[in-house]
Amino acid sequence: MRGRLGELEATVMDVLWRSTAPCRVRDVRAELAPGRPLAYTTVMTVLDNLHRKGWVQRELDGRAYLYRPVASREEVTARALRDLLDSSEDAEAVLLHFVRSASERESELLRDALAATESSGRGTSIGTESSGRGTSIGTGSDPLPPAGADPSGYDQDPPAGGDAR
Repeated sequence: MRGRLGELEATVMDVLWRSTAPCRVRDVRAELAPGRPLAYTTVMTVLDNLHRKGWVQRELDGRAYLYRPVASREEVTARALRDLLDSSEDAEAVLLHFVRSASERESELLRDALAATESSGRGTSIGTESSGRGTSIGTGSDPLPPAGADPSGYDQDPPAGGDAR
């Protein structure tokens, strides 16, 4: 996943993260319509840009693409936190400040996560995301594709013959 998201891109990602199934352009547009009427082509362009940036994958279903996030909102947030920590000159101090500012519930979650990874190894699955999928904590491998890679596996153009979006 490359680059930061613009306001509209973030709004579209919110729609995709809330969805329980892959979405067509028209589905995303309909979800946005009550508060933000947008042209079909605008939503299509945003989804195409998100695909190009590696934020969503798409698969051809008839003449339309189905879009889904490459990673959950939680995975993206965790990666952002990891990147911030990696960019710090003193990661230990950053972690100490973070732990001191954590609520009691957050501290409890951290203790549970650490205990789970220590007792079972680094590939432990704890908790569930809002989507109901298990959240893998401390897997030791990055669940997201490397920067610059096409995470979707759909790096080819759709077959000729009409607008396949």
